[in-house]
Amino acid sequence: MERTKSAGAAFAAVTTLFFAWGFITSIVDPLVAAVKSIFSLTNVEAQVSTFAFFIAYGVVSIPAAILVSRLRAVPSIILAIAMMVAACLIMLAGADAAAYTGVLIGLFVMASGITILQVAANPLAAALGVPERSHFRLTLSQAFNSFGTVLGPLLGASLLLRGIDVKPGETLTPAARTAALGSINTSFLIIAVLLAVLGGFIWLMRRRITEAAPPLDVAHGFGETLSQVFASRWALLGGLAIFLYVGAEVSIGSQMALFLNSKPIWAMPLQQAGFYVSLYWGGAMIGRFIGSALLTQVKAYRLLAINAAIATLLCLFVVLTRGVPAGWAALGIGLFNSIMFPVIFTLTLERSTASTEATSGFLCTSIIGGALVPLLVGKVADMSDYATALAVPLACYVVLFLFALAAGRAPIHAAGVDEAKPTLH
Repeated sequence: MERTKSAGAAFAAVTTLFFAWGFITSIVDPLVAAVKSIFSLTNVEAQVSTFAFFIAYGVVSIPAAILVSRLRAVPSIILAIAMMVAACLIMLAGADAAAYTGVLIGLFVMASGITILQVAANPLAAALGVPERSHFRLTLSQAFNSFGTVLGPLLGASLLLRGIDVKPGETLTPAARTAALGSINTSFLIIAVLLAVLGGFIWLMRRRITEAAPPLDVAHGFGETLSQVFASRWALLGGLAIFLYVGAEVSIGSQMALFLNSKPIWAMPLQQAGFYVSLYWGGAMIGRFIGSALLTQVKAYRLLAINAAIATLLCLFVVLTRGVPAGWAALGIGLFNSIMFPVIFTLTLERSTASTEATSGFLCTSIIGGALVPLLVGKVADMSDYATALAVPLACYVVLFLFALAAGRAPIHAAGVDEAKPTLH
């Protein structure tokens, strides 16, 4: 009983980390729209902000897996939060110097810290309790991550998109540009303060988290970690699924304000469109709370297949139509994105023959899809329009549907998971 209470308290503390990185990650969406006007960028150039953020997952995740296995969870988490505070300071310096490069460096360092958090916290949240409820726990933590992604665009639109709604071919006035750069300063100063508070809270909870955490595998080097991953078919398949899912979700979210602002869709002011981005992420939040309950009754791979199929149809609707219905359909995709990341993650952990740390590190590496897929979507948008560009995430969701079907037929390797209890898978 005492161990159960300790695990519950540790799970609650770890879940605050999910909220924090969701809040920060979703700030990137209005930031893309803001820097496009501030620095007079094309869609592809503006998406370099997203690239700078998500490329960190490809660079840092495997080293992060090794770091977490050696330092253990709490020291790794504290280090990650310190890196994120430093990133905010870099963003402040970049905005003060009116240098887009400084903003990009700050985003990379920020995402590097978040990568370490993801590698440490995702398997930790899944493991803090009975194995049969790992899908439920990680999806519930991801629901609070989504709560952060709802609040992030609201703050971002309020601060980052005020007064920068310019028509194609126009540029911001010097005064408006200075004010917009000041808004970037304010946003990331607020984030730095909140991160410092979060770091203090985790430090106070360090003993509970350490006592409740399951033992980790022996630390492996970079080469051995990669060898484990490439020897596991399901680690690779899970990595592909995470790559495509994150790429699809991020590309839709980061283009959403510009998509709703465009004439063929809603033609609303950019700041107002930025507020609507919170509905996209709000759908993911609602879906994760609902999904965490459904996962106690429905097999995880079946729920993933259903959600991927509906997301595919919504993308197809947007590509084939325009106007108000297309706008609502695009926003609705967030609801069906909801359970995808935690379910892909836990399905892969169960089926992978590589160690938990190696698999988790590789899956977080695959979040690099959030850097690469949006560039392709931005290129398609430049060549056609924002609605047609949703053909790219449509293709991603088709592959995720096939991944879900394959997972239903694959054996489970994770220790402690009972295949005879299908309602919990």
